[in-house]
Amino acid sequence: MEQRILDGSAWVAFCEALQRAGAVIERPLSPRAPLDRAEGYRYLSRLARLALEKFVEHSDPLAPRFYQLSHETAKIGADNPDSFYQNAAISGEHEYRIHGTRGTVSYLSLSTYYGDYGRSGRSGCSGALEGDEIQVSRDGTLEIHLSCQRQPGNWLPLEPDSSMLIVRQNFLDREREEPARLAIERLGAAGPPAPLSADFLADALDAAGRYVAATAGLFADWAEGFRKHPNQLRELDPRTTVGAHGSPHFRFFMGYWELAPDEALLVECTPPRCAYWNFQVNNYWMESLDYRYHRVHVNKHTCRYEPDGSFRLVVAHGDPDLPDLPNWLDTAGHAAGTMALRWVKADHHPKPVTRVVKRRELPGHRGG
Repeated sequence: MEQRILDGSAWVAFCEALQRAGAVIERPLSPRAPLDRAEGYRYLSRLARLALEKFVEHSDPLAPRFYQLSHETAKIGADNPDSFYQNAAISGEHEYRIHGTRGTVSYLSLSTYYGDYGRSGRSGCSGALEGDEIQVSRDGTLEIHLSCQRQPGNWLPLEPDSSMLIVRQNFLDREREEPARLAIERLGAAGPPAPLSADFLADALDAAGRYVAATAGLFADWAEGFRKHPNQLRELDPRTTVGAHGSPHFRFFMGYWELAPDEALLVECTPPRCAYWNFQVNNYWMESLDYRYHRVHVNKHTCRYEPDGSFRLVVAHGDPDLPDLPNWLDTAGHAAGTMALRWVKADHHPKPVTRVVKRRELPGHRGG
């Protein structure tokens, strides 16, 4: 393995893996519009950046640290615009301690996982701990133990093949809520981590290359499946989403939307009692549209409800400017894409009703 670094072949293999990943963007069913293609190749560049962070910079379970695997310029699998995601490399062969402050963020969860995109073998969730289950001291601090063996107090289960921790924080109102501020350490660690080795880097580059192609391929498969039922939200099997390292407490309805310039998509539902919910508009590659500059999502707090407690959302090309429809979402220059609704810790999982209408048919439209 060391020789692959000395002769440069590990780097060549990594570059070749990135080149092969381009085949996902070039699939026959992939969109061909210039915007969609440009976003597709940008998506691969973002995945490459995330893969290097994950496998080269932050993959040592002996010296774990939190990093972001999804954020506003690097996105995976219908990333939630309301979420602050943190990841850390762990191993079921060791024990860990998380410590910090709870903050006031509306929803907090910690989950451990086994498996990874691009690797064979099982993939799923080995343990989960919800924010409302965490014992917090009077001063707002907390401590959580991670191990295979049950521990008193706050305990997050591991299994022998656990390899990743994901912390999810969902904000209802980012301007008012404070995030949890957390740090992680391996118990029994002595001294700093070992220096970089040639063997480690060769393995890391191989893993990063596989990850880019596998991640892009996985969610392109999902999008192709959604495309068979346009403008519908269909429930995903929880085994599918948890296997893709989703939370066991989330229930997803996803789909593919496609609208002519004079059309809009209505999404109607009465939400369940739940800790959190949101609906968002994504591009074909299942990246949330650019929420920094466009209104592309709505959540439990920002939604304007009907008198009976239901909601009506409108996906449209630009603001329809209708007072009777305050929950409009912008397609941000896209003619088609994917969409997602998630119920979190809900008492039931109602299916949203969707229908395409002409913009002139929207309630309150004044003609012209």
